[in-house]
Amino acid sequence: MQKPKGKRPRPPAPPTQVDDRGRHIRPSDSGALLRPADTDALIEGACRLLRDTGCAFETGSEAMDLFDAAGCDVMAGGLVRFPTDLVHEAIATTAKSALLWDREGTSSIRIDTQHTWFIAGMTAIRVFDTHDGTTRSSSAADLVMNTRIADSLPNIDAVCITCKDVDRPDSGGEVGEFAILGRNTTKPLEFLFEDVTSLAAAIDIASRVRGSGTALREKPYFLHTITPLPLMYWHSHIDQLILAARSGIPQSIGTLPIGGASAPITMAGCMLNSLATDFAGMVLAQLAAPGSFAIGSSDVRFMEPATGSMGNTPQVWLTDIAIHEVRRKLGLPSFCGIAGRASARRFNQDAVWEISGSMAQAFFSRPATLDYLGLIDNGMAYSLHALCFCDELAGMLRTMWQGLHIDDDTMALDLAHEVGPRGNYLAQHHTARHCRDQLWPARYFGAHLPLSAGTLPDTDLVQRIDADLRHRLATHRPAPLRPDLDAWLSTREAAGSALAL
Repeated sequence: MQKPKGKRPRPPAPPTQVDDRGRHIRPSDSGALLRPADTDALIEGACRLLRDTGCAFETGSEAMDLFDAAGCDVMAGGLVRFPTDLVHEAIATTAKSALLWDREGTSSIRIDTQHTWFIAGMTAIRVFDTHDGTTRSSSAADLVMNTRIADSLPNIDAVCITCKDVDRPDSGGEVGEFAILGRNTTKPLEFLFEDVTSLAAAIDIASRVRGSGTALREKPYFLHTITPLPLMYWHSHIDQLILAARSGIPQSIGTLPIGGASAPITMAGCMLNSLATDFAGMVLAQLAAPGSFAIGSSDVRFMEPATGSMGNTPQVWLTDIAIHEVRRKLGLPSFCGIAGRASARRFNQDAVWEISGSMAQAFFSRPATLDYLGLIDNGMAYSLHALCFCDELAGMLRTMWQGLHIDDDTMALDLAHEVGPRGNYLAQHHTARHCRDQLWPARYFGAHLPLSAGTLPDTDLVQRIDADLRHRLATHRPAPLRPDLDAWLSTREAAGSALAL
């Protein structure tokens, strides 16, 4: 029987999809800072530190039994020394990628070594008032506002807890903060908990949002972050790490050593302490749940000798690039790239310089996530103006990460021969076809450069950002939850302490 002619019906679109906007066209290794021998030396050095010196774990937890059964040297006081083979085995069995899904479970971002995702965050305790610009302690209302702005920005892929509700510093406050995120953005979440009861409550909330614990395991809704001290894990870190691993929650394990204070002041020494702390947590995660996604993601900072505070920007940027190279050698995604935060006390010219420089540096480091977007004053305060500026630069990076396409058409040798040395390319079809390739759709810098010759109002950068921010504050509302789930989350937001208990 002959089939009827005509177009075949298009199959229905799949119900889920992976967001691939964060993909790099290729790994960037031509400008590597480290020689292969240097990378190997740092990895082996971290393993030797864990074997000969060890990492401290607060006693009385299940971790000690897991370490003992795995052949570690568990000493009095909680010091644990790790066989090198065990460390390498944990690195090998760790899942090297994970999907992080949005609230509806219809779209996801792939966390691996080939993508970089931009995340608004994290945990500031002060904000800049949008009315008069003064700083004050952050509140639940500020977290709602920050989350909604993050939801509105096109290049922000996930949302972390940008600021704390400082009036509720307990476990219940954390649960309320998690509920705020769920109600005010559809994007995937990242969260940093201080207590295992908060994490357990968040897993319950996420399971309810997803439909069941099994559905949450299949489509994780949030990335969990723990922050041990350099070579020191407290009970709260241990318990959270084990619970998240066994619940199928992707997690990032990262300390923040300060070279010259809590770690050696040299770049190699500080980086080695970071890697050793990472590896210790990864071993524990693999012993608790083999094959889980629990990636070490420690940052580096350095003491400024003149003041004793954090500083030395060139060292920080160089070491950040280098530690991403080490993790990439191991096939591990690298979280918490330093880009997007500033030590400046407010969003001013100093902050613009620092954010611009660190975001440009991220072109080369290419971490899996940039989690600090919007932080000002060394992470103490949150600036929505800074977040909007970071979103703008994220669009620039994504345009650059498309790379150069080299072929006969783009090299245009035949066209150059036809036009000749004194020719003009303005009227050529080739120009019309390619004139909009890889354009950066900038909001604050406009379609025409230089700015003085462009179509933007005669205002400075901060004024242009402020106008856009106020428009978003007045108009954007996140897609609503279904009424029953929104009502339930509202009670969790208001009475998180009861849920946590």
